[in-house]
Amino acid sequence: MVKRKLCEPLENCKGNLYFDGFSVEDLAQKYDTPLYVISEKQIRENYNRLYNAIVSKYKDLRIYYACKANANLDVLKVLQSEGAYFDAVSPGEVFVGLSSGFTPDHILFTGVSVRNDELKFLVDAGVTVNIDSQSELDRLLKIAVPSTISVRVNPEVGDGHHDHCITAGPQVKFGLCEEAVLKVYATAKKARVEHFGIHMHIGSGILKVDSYVQAVEKFLGIAKRVHDELGIIFDFIDLGGGLGVPYHPNDEAMDLLEFTSKVVSLFKSKVKEYSLGKPFLCIEPGRYIICDASILLTTVNTVKVTPYRKFVGVDSGFNTLIRPAMYGSYHHILVANKLNSKDSTMFDVVGPLCESGDVLAKDRELPQVVEGDVLAILNAGAYGFSMSSQYNSRPRAAEVMIRQGKPVLVREREQFQDLLTRQRVAQQGE
Repeated sequence: MVKRKLCEPLENCKGNLYFDGFSVEDLAQKYDTPLYVISEKQIRENYNRLYNAIVSKYKDLRIYYACKANANLDVLKVLQSEGAYFDAVSPGEVFVGLSSGFTPDHILFTGVSVRNDELKFLVDAGVTVNIDSQSELDRLLKIAVPSTISVRVNPEVGDGHHDHCITAGPQVKFGLCEEAVLKVYATAKKARVEHFGIHMHIGSGILKVDSYVQAVEKFLGIAKRVHDELGIIFDFIDLGGGLGVPYHPNDEAMDLLEFTSKVVSLFKSKVKEYSLGKPFLCIEPGRYIICDASILLTTVNTVKVTPYRKFVGVDSGFNTLIRPAMYGSYHHILVANKLNSKDSTMFDVVGPLCESGDVLAKDRELPQVVEGDVLAILNAGAYGFSMSSQYNSRPRAAEVMIRQGKPVLVREREQFQDLLTRQRVAQQGE
């Protein structure tokens, strides 16, 4: 097994795991488990690393944080303070963004299969909408004519870490292909929409830039047609998100220098070549900003040895972290007090749910684990809590943020009573 080199905010202190300066065992004891621990410092560092890399090549930049990765209010407030914009994929996310302090002009909504009442909510909220279909635009214009719209283009080039995460190409439900894009913009212009953007998103968890290059070339070619044939000038051009992060010790991080030299430089040159003016370049990272800024702490309840397998049973399951069950995703796991111990035993790390698929890690080499040990599941900030559930009637986990040198509870642990919220027993005769 390849040992993972610890990088900030992780630290090996005499064999004990620290996260952003705090012992994870102490945090688990104080706040109980399962527990998400978030580093404010790491969020800021990730955001600024990405921002500085891109703005060095193209000055008019907007980074829209894809909040579906993690919509904790404190996370959002940290990013707002850094100057981030806000990417929402549901009216609920728009509501959360507004509640956390983002103003409507900093929020971009990119939905699919949007209801009429949702469109009215978006119009009333004053946020910019990315149009996903002719139907959506037609229904929106019956409610109001917005001052700005954007259109989600399917450049027919997709990529991602799993089939479920590929969001462009001939088989996906998202966006509009070239001829349909022209029709939507023509409809919007006829309705006297005044300002325009254009958008694409090809997938999630991408570590190589080649797919981006291919997609951006096709995408900007479509933007050129819209500009040339309809006379539309774009206020912004949005390349979407999907920037991947390394989960496995053997994974290599996305090369930001390569991304900027190939993708951003291509964008800049094509905008000039196609006479597209001076649009804002927009990107929508979620995972890249928040993933390694959080870990999930879980306690070993059971060590079970059968004639066939050795199981480590913990108090987190796919109700707490669904990615391994849903995508077959790898998350590195550390035994918090045994960093200097040799990985010597092969275990399956399993959760408490009544499901055979409730497996967080299979055939994982770990030190000799005993009941009561605290395990740290790394890279849990993206699509961890945001995809968690109350399955098996298990209350959702708490979240703690290390903020300005101290841990702060930023989401209380749900209690049994929370399982009954919004339920009512029908009265006889109703």
